[in-house]
Amino acid sequence: MANSLIVINEFGSIGLDHDLVEKSNEDDTIVEMSSGCLCCTIKGDLQETLRTAPERFKKDGERWFDRIIIETTGLADPAPIIHTVMADKELLSLYELAEVITLVDGVNGSATLDAQPEAIKQAAVADSLIVSKTDLADAASLEALISRLRLLNPAAPIHLHGPSSGNSVDIIGTTSFNPLIKSESVQAWLRDEHYADHSHADHHHGHSHAHDHGHDHGHHHDINRHDDRIQSVCLTIEEPLPAAVFDEWLDLLVMLNGVNLLRVKGLINLKEIDKPLVIHGVQHIWHPPAILPDWPSGDRRSRVVFILRDMEESDLRNALEFVTDKFAKAKVEGLKPAGLVN
Repeated sequence: MANSLIVINEFGSIGLDHDLVEKSNEDDTIVEMSSGCLCCTIKGDLQETLRTAPERFKKDGERWFDRIIIETTGLADPAPIIHTVMADKELLSLYELAEVITLVDGVNGSATLDAQPEAIKQAAVADSLIVSKTDLADAASLEALISRLRLLNPAAPIHLHGPSSGNSVDIIGTTSFNPLIKSESVQAWLRDEHYADHSHADHHHGHSHAHDHGHDHGHHHDINRHDDRIQSVCLTIEEPLPAAVFDEWLDLLVMLNGVNLLRVKGLINLKEIDKPLVIHGVQHIWHPPAILPDWPSGDRRSRVVFILRDMEESDLRNALEFVTDKFAKAKVEGLKPAGLVN
């Protein structure tokens, strides 16, 4: 974590042990740690803080940090912070959004998930999960917590952190969030084995593999109803999609229920191009799509991972079928669907 600027949001506080702090300024809003990191508490707008950080925190006239870590309060919604970077062209010229890491208390995590829907969202949208205090947690309770986290977020790696586990922040520095990532990382998003194949839904577009944990909690009696609102779905589409169909499908999903598309990541086979298109979105904000140089494997089916709230896999399939039928009818009748741009 050396060469990192740690930004703590304005409702947070700097809870650092005194022996970790090398020096601090007069109002204690900025502290320098012995590791070489610098922590600051945001007093104003996050966008402004990020825009001015390269100049504001220079040392000897030079930018010294390689990354910024934004530490939020325990119940913060991660989406607005992600949107701050994704939707700001100036920030995108300065930063590359790498990943979302959620720290889960190994002792109190289950109770927090029961009590706070925000905590459920934090766990569901994360790229990586760190479970702390594993040395203090009861073994059975810890196992139940890990099982619960895997249901909420099947593809995120879970790192267990205790006194003998070393430095958990070693995972920082990956680029899970950037579409222009290594092909093996794309495959890690989309491996069907991450999504327990409890249900299959074959239809004329292909089939999908759903992590259907929203309806069968008989053997997870400790899971609170907040969990029931989250669905993790890996949708597989066999045939290449026309670009216009794909675009309108996503537009329809966002228009009807964008706030509940918690996260969408996918590798898309479009009819018009030979190379795979990578998409990545959080609710109604989308990272600019990227075209990879080549397919990461021999599997050229479109595969899209959806983290959904208050939505079902059938909502996704029904929307795709509606748009496909609309374009097919327009083609037969020689019409141009509304909204289709030449």
